[in-house]
Amino acid sequence: MPTFMVRASKPKLPPVDLILESAVVVALPMRTRFRGITVREAMLFRGLSGWGEFSPFVEYDDVEASQWLAAGIEAAWQGPPPAVRDVVPVNATVPAVRPEEVAEILARYPGSTTAKVKVAEPGQTLDDDVQRVAAVRDLIPNVRIDANGAWDVPTAIEAIAAIGDVEYVEQPCATVKELAAVRRVVDVPIAADESIRKADDPLLVAKADAADIAVLKVAPLGGMRKVLALNSSLKMDVVISSALDTAVGMSSSIAAAAALPLLDHACGLGTGALFERDVAPSFSVRHGQVTPRVVQPDDDLPLASEERTAWWVDRLRRCHAILMAQ
Repeated sequence: MPTFMVRASKPKLPPVDLILESAVVVALPMRTRFRGITVREAMLFRGLSGWGEFSPFVEYDDVEASQWLAAGIEAAWQGPPPAVRDVVPVNATVPAVRPEEVAEILARYPGSTTAKVKVAEPGQTLDDDVQRVAAVRDLIPNVRIDANGAWDVPTAIEAIAAIGDVEYVEQPCATVKELAAVRRVVDVPIAADESIRKADDPLLVAKADAADIAVLKVAPLGGMRKVLALNSSLKMDVVISSALDTAVGMSSSIAAAAALPLLDHACGLGTGALFERDVAPSFSVRHGQVTPRVVQPDDDLPLASEERTAWWVDRLRRCHAILMAQ
């Protein structure tokens, strides 16, 4: 988990019991298995400026998860930074599905001219990836792929050549050194995600000249203002992407994208379409764009079990203690 902290304003933390007064834990069924899960759990809470979300994936340790809590607290007690645009372009997101399922998924993103396709799924082959990307390319003009760091350098070079022309390859390998090695060989731009948000020094990617594009996620990086500060320090093209946020968390991600001084690429902020239902009306993609808005959760939320709720309450208390100690 990063120990390097990008400079951004640090408000006083609200007491943990105050956060928990309004907290609810939801369990959202997914339309398609994504990132290995079929149900997305999240804790929502209300502050002085609106609602925040705490939804680190269950395998993350408390130190890493504490940054997600900081992001939720920022949203609920500070609200969004000033916007410089009224709409944010978004890409379609295609999980590691069969080629015949691609058209149905892309239909959920009307007007989007860019699609991000998941590749290197455990249990699948390079041929599966090639066929999936080809099916997307038949329907949408601009394709990017995301390997989530699953390839080694030789495999990445082979796979990129086999898949063919793409806008960029996101996190083909796990380490900054490997990203740099791939970038020296291939002609396709390289984007870094995990190598930024999971690094001790998130600026190392830029220092090592290991990527062309930075994929920044609000919740894992500690909030909207930290993302904006990191954008200023990286001096790279930036794509804001979601961390499979509910509509509450997505509102923060879209607000960060709306506040970026420059935004030259479609953002990965249409993942609400992956839920069977959201905690509020998902951000609808129209003409390939979404519009920032304040989100108020529905009254009839799909609540998690008492056991899972207790698990999330304990987790929030531990993460809050970590933030208090920083």
